[in-house]
Amino acid sequence: MKLGIVGLGRMGGNMTERLRKGGHEVETYARTAPDRTADSLVELATRLEQPRVVWLMIPAGDPTEMAFQTLLPLLEDGDVLVDGGNSNFRDSMRRAEQARRKSVSFVDAGVSGGIWGLREGYCIMAGADDSAFETLEPVFATLAPEGGYARVGPPGAGHFVKMVHNGIEYGLMQAYAEGFELLREIDLFELDLAQVAGLWQHGSVVRSWLLELLGRAFDQDPNLEGIRGYVEDSGEGRWTVHEAVDSAVPAPAITAALFARFASRQDESFAAKVNAALRNQFGGHAVEAAETADAKRGQ
Repeated sequence: MKLGIVGLGRMGGNMTERLRKGGHEVETYARTAPDRTADSLVELATRLEQPRVVWLMIPAGDPTEMAFQTLLPLLEDGDVLVDGGNSNFRDSMRRAEQARRKSVSFVDAGVSGGIWGLREGYCIMAGADDSAFETLEPVFATLAPEGGYARVGPPGAGHFVKMVHNGIEYGLMQAYAEGFELLREIDLFELDLAQVAGLWQHGSVVRSWLLELLGRAFDQDPNLEGIRGYVEDSGEGRWTVHEAVDSAVPAPAITAALFARFASRQDESFAAKVNAALRNQFGGHAVEAAETADAKRGQ
């Protein structure tokens, strides 16, 4: 089928390539690659025939909102607008209602697969009505491996499921991070972390694709000396925690993993200074001068 994709970044570009290899005709628009795409969203819409399908693969927030508000007046009865980014599911529910008033179908497609999706395929969690899902099913079938796509509910459900998916990912990654730090720091053994990661891929209950990727990272840099321990969060972990609080659902592992990412960005923890000062005040415990700590970090 023919469709338009907006955004040719790490995900959008590879998805476009996979779709074209699968026999689909793909028109594109990307602000960062004007030589390879339509000149504007307006031109992209004119290149498509009804029923038009336009798939957004751009950052959540303002970029997605601007693209949605620009495209919606250009679309007509029976057209389908897909948001494949990591938008907040409540924004997706609002956009779906706005699109419905124009008789345009809105689909929120949570997409997982990262830079490996071109080769391995993408897991697609779609929030859609039945007719829009049927329209898009040939596209989903090309993008996903066998069993790797589903309609998980009405509009909004796709991004909700993807949000929780990413919250779980935070927890899994933090568990691996803490475990491998313990393996590395114990004085009794000189463990080969790449060996352990590879070993656990065979029959272990903790085997996973994340562990496979970690093994590859250790093969490339056994002590991860070329990587700074600074971990960003893209929003979904925060939203997962917010929704858990609002729903009174205990999610301590995901919450702790999110806070660990915050802690990774601190060069010096003021909270740790407060702890040190309190121990000194009530127990006379020695404190380490700031310049001494700075010198140690520079070693």
